[in-house]
Amino acid sequence: MCGIIGVVASTPVNQLLYDGLMVLQHRGQDAAGIATAEGNTFHMHKGPGLVRDVFRTRNMRALPGNMGIGHVRYPTAGSAYNFAEAQPFYVNSPFGIVLGHNGNLTNTQQLQEEMFRLDRRHINTNSDSEVLLNVLAHELQACAHGYELDVDSIFQAVAGVHRRCRGAYAVVAIIAGYGLLAFRDPHGIRPLVYGANETEAGVEYLVGSESVALDTLGFSVIRDVEPGEAIFIDLNHQLHTRQCAQQPVYSPCIFEYVYLARPDSVIDGVSVYETRLRMGEHLAEKVRQHIPVSEIDVVIPIPDSSRPSAMELAQTLGIPYREGFVKNRYIGRTFIMPGQSTRRKSVRQKLNTVGEEFRGKRVLLVDDSIVRGTTSREIVEMARAAGALKVYFASAAPPVRFPNVYGIDMPTRGELIATGRSDEEIAAEIGADGLVYQDIDALKTSVRELSDRLSSFDASCFDGCYITGDISPEYLDEIEAARDGAPKKDREDGGASQQMHLNLMSAE
Repeated sequence: MCGIIGVVASTPVNQLLYDGLMVLQHRGQDAAGIATAEGNTFHMHKGPGLVRDVFRTRNMRALPGNMGIGHVRYPTAGSAYNFAEAQPFYVNSPFGIVLGHNGNLTNTQQLQEEMFRLDRRHINTNSDSEVLLNVLAHELQACAHGYELDVDSIFQAVAGVHRRCRGAYAVVAIIAGYGLLAFRDPHGIRPLVYGANETEAGVEYLVGSESVALDTLGFSVIRDVEPGEAIFIDLNHQLHTRQCAQQPVYSPCIFEYVYLARPDSVIDGVSVYETRLRMGEHLAEKVRQHIPVSEIDVVIPIPDSSRPSAMELAQTLGIPYREGFVKNRYIGRTFIMPGQSTRRKSVRQKLNTVGEEFRGKRVLLVDDSIVRGTTSREIVEMARAAGALKVYFASAAPPVRFPNVYGIDMPTRGELIATGRSDEEIAAEIGADGLVYQDIDALKTSVRELSDRLSSFDASCFDGCYITGDISPEYLDEIEAARDGAPKKDREDGGASQQMHLNLMSAE
């Protein structure tokens, strides 16, 4: 997953983009970047690390312009620490374009070959986002009237991207001299929402990964970008929208509701917070079936994203809810950390127990999901060390048994603790006295109850059903072999960042 944002305003957008990326920081902590447009010139700064570390005052001053895009990166394809893959990406032919992408293309290798053999375009990194940028650039060239674009040709180019690209993609891009373009894949796997702000100088527009970016920046949400839809905001601040896919289907990633999105976001018309409450309600019924309620003295969440589910579970079962873990917010999320040894070391730095809530009690720990099991095992050990008599464990999500190929850096099947193990074996592996998983149907119902529009989801990491229809066992074998064989690289750029000022006059 990554976080993307695009802004068209009447005043400089550098501060808006920075503030928006800070709000979306949870979607990517590996790198950050901003590109702004000033006439036919792009200004760009990007680098590895958190938003607050990448941008200094001098960098912000060097980002003039009333239109821009931003990106926070969580690597899912390519090298985790290759600075060249930080976004936005830029291409100058035939039109200057900067682009930020959230998701993952599943036919990257095929597209790379087409780029070289047919389109005569050079791909400089292993990033699928650079591939997507070049596909868009080629389609714009094919649809242009000579070297001139209009709204119709831009939307035709997006339709060409949909025909060629497979997988998940939510995109923001600026075409030099024309405006801001945003679009979403035909299944709507990754989220994208846009809104407006009325000012004395005219209407301003913002598009981003989550509604929380609009809320905090004072923009009113208009709606989510539909699957397959593109929106284009021209230099006169005119908004144009068009459905560019032939057979779009609403199938958002259900893991956004489980873990990825902030609880105060609304995705595809559904409150993430309310969804997590429903997950807790359904999970409570499953717990009641497997663990005598009288055997549980207290319900304790594993912060942060499991809190709503844990609160609702406790209330439904009539069991006290307590905060038993204190989180150090200055430690990176373990789900994102690159090495197993680093991840194991970080858990105790990240969480500490409140001993009084565990001592002499039978506790039910609630987490949003269990992926590798490393964190769960450490947390169970911490609970026992704090004096818990028994430690039960409940997951608000079903067992994660399959890799995610649509933009979440899930481990290989061999690293997933649920692969090939029963619930009892997983409980033994993490050291719990009992383990309860959410049912997949209950998880989907938690979202469906809040929207009549959503009936299909990408839940591939739980059920192995890949909705794009192009994922084979051989494909999974290939990506896992590549993952296992790729050595972990140290940061080659030594924390370096990059400032670019590019003259983007269209070719003539």
